[in-house]
Amino acid sequence: MGDRDLRGKPVAERILGEVRAEAERLAETGWRPRLMSITVGDVAAVDVYVRNQKRVAEKAGVAFEERAFPSDVTQRELEAAIETMNVDPRVTGIIIQRPVPPQISIKALQTAVHPFKDVEGMNPTSIGNIVYNELDLAPCTAAASVELLKHTGLPLEGLEVVVIGHSEIVGKPIAFLAMAAGATVTVCHHMTRAVSVHSRRADAIFVAVGRPKLVTGDMIKPGAAVIDIGINAVTDADGRETICGDVDYDSAAEVAGWITPVPGGVGPVTVAVLMRNTITALKRQKAAYDAQFGRGRVGAGEAAAE
Repeated sequence: MGDRDLRGKPVAERILGEVRAEAERLAETGWRPRLMSITVGDVAAVDVYVRNQKRVAEKAGVAFEERAFPSDVTQRELEAAIETMNVDPRVTGIIIQRPVPPQISIKALQTAVHPFKDVEGMNPTSIGNIVYNELDLAPCTAAASVELLKHTGLPLEGLEVVVIGHSEIVGKPIAFLAMAAGATVTVCHHMTRAVSVHSRRADAIFVAVGRPKLVTGDMIKPGAAVIDIGINAVTDADGRETICGDVDYDSAAEVAGWITPVPGGVGPVTVAVLMRNTITALKRQKAAYDAQFGRGRVGAGEAAAE
């Protein structure tokens, strides 16, 4: 099955190439993309994600800045900082790193980010826009997952798609994105009576439930595309910790036509989509600025820097 492994790197490289070209074009007009990362507390796993995002951003021609807050910061202090970033013309997009301390409501922070700067696609406005087929700022992981399905070459029109998992930021957005592309979608969750009855008839399966190796080869239709979004740390009998997805890769790979590895599948594409969303956000901001002040003027970011 090696030639049908749905590895994320080639898809991510294509997206990042497009992002860099667009970032250079926009920079020539005075509009430079800049991502602001918000971290709360000292979490080693978060540092790994931030370093990776910064590396990819530099590759894509997107400036990346980190803003770290202490673990005892209040909700109001964070929201005030976000409000300042919302009105700062030098900030294109805002990303809130997770996890956050228990006294902080991540949903409230996501709501505080202005939809124009919501490059994660987590603001309720951004989520709601998907229902109306406004898809250009969709949640990054959901958009990346559908991007991988498109990479298989399968025509999405009329495709039988099963989504296992119905979270607000992954499962549900995937369902809407797939429907927007013309797929027929079934969403399964913890109250679904027989998940395998649905999954065995699917041409494509998305799995995002946070349960290691939940989906096995006997639950998959031969030749189907399997997009595994889960990432789980498991400890083997020798006490060694390994990473695996929500799909039992070994048994599923014997049946599937395409399957994403974990790690190395959805993850790289998610970060690339974050950069693409940043460019989309910058274009929205430029269009609003042009509409208000007229075309041909220096970009807001350039003006603010002068």
